[in-house]
Amino acid sequence: MSPVLDTLLLIGTHSIHTHRFLAGIAPHCRQVVLISNGEPGPEWCPPNLCEVVQVDFGLRAWRTARRIRQVIARYQPQLVHVHQANSVAWHARRALKGSVLPMVLSCWGSDVLLLPKRSLLHHWMVRGNLRAARLLTADSQVLLQQAQKVAGLAVAGQWLLFGLPELPSPPLDLASRPKRMLSCRLHKPLYRVDAILRAVAVLQQRGQWQDWQLEVAASGPDTPALQALARELGLGESVQFTGFMPHAKLLQAYARSRLFVSVPESDSTPVSLLEAMAYGCLPVLSDLPANREWVEDGQQGFICRDVKQLTDDLWRAMQWCEQQPERWQQQMLANHQRIRETAWFPQNMAQCAALYQRILEGRA
Repeated sequence: MSPVLDTLLLIGTHSIHTHRFLAGIAPHCRQVVLISNGEPGPEWCPPNLCEVVQVDFGLRAWRTARRIRQVIARYQPQLVHVHQANSVAWHARRALKGSVLPMVLSCWGSDVLLLPKRSLLHHWMVRGNLRAARLLTADSQVLLQQAQKVAGLAVAGQWLLFGLPELPSPPLDLASRPKRMLSCRLHKPLYRVDAILRAVAVLQQRGQWQDWQLEVAASGPDTPALQALARELGLGESVQFTGFMPHAKLLQAYARSRLFVSVPESDSTPVSLLEAMAYGCLPVLSDLPANREWVEDGQQGFICRDVKQLTDDLWRAMQWCEQQPERWQQQMLANHQRIRETAWFPQNMAQCAALYQRILEGRA
């Protein structure tokens, strides 16, 4: 493929999301320079990655903007793409002050949905970051709308999913899967994994759990407390904590599960939801605008409108799988097709490259 620009400056935190984007967008550029607070693993470093410049993205790191300006002077990029509208974008915005170099800003859920509510200073920081961008991207329409609201004026925006790097074969013979549900969100209060454990305990008390098992993957600061809660609730072998696992192992976890359960208080479009739908898991999700972009209650999955009623929503989903296997199979095939059409990573990176080209040609 022909590169759409000579040099891209990518700025983002040391995270799997930044690293995946780096590997995906690099083929569309002649060379890429990364500014981050960590070094990506070799598996994420494309051949045309010129340099990784490590900086501090903390709000007190006043020298970071100067370091970004030095990198810009050395490599002369045609475009800067910043991931996260928090302090990362704040440093980039200060570095670009007075420059005509276009900045694309990819919003992550918490940056726009939660951070501006923390304090007035955080609100003004995020607002300034959003206003400084030539183009905003987000993985859900609701996130784009909220970004415009926080910005307080119209900023060009584009819905852009990262998506999945590889797509599995269409899920077949779902009824042969074990009676298993999967939770794989981080063990932090935001994701309310404790509510899932409590809901399972109630199902067990009602005699509705029977041969089912809950797999709690991932990890986090709340892991010890969640394990203690499972013991306190007497869940025993009904719950299995499998911890953080390599991505290939996580894909196997989707493939052996009937249900995917995710009930965070706030979220945009998580990759885990896309993966679960691609692998044939019936999703049970909290009632968030971004989730409703993918799931209509009782159709593509189930929406839990009140986490206190999660027990009933899990039971609805369990019954749906057992009593309507043909409908379940048909809907999961439809879910898989939708992911194929809208959430394939290489295709979406090509769309991102096309956005770059539009900006450089003055059409965005």
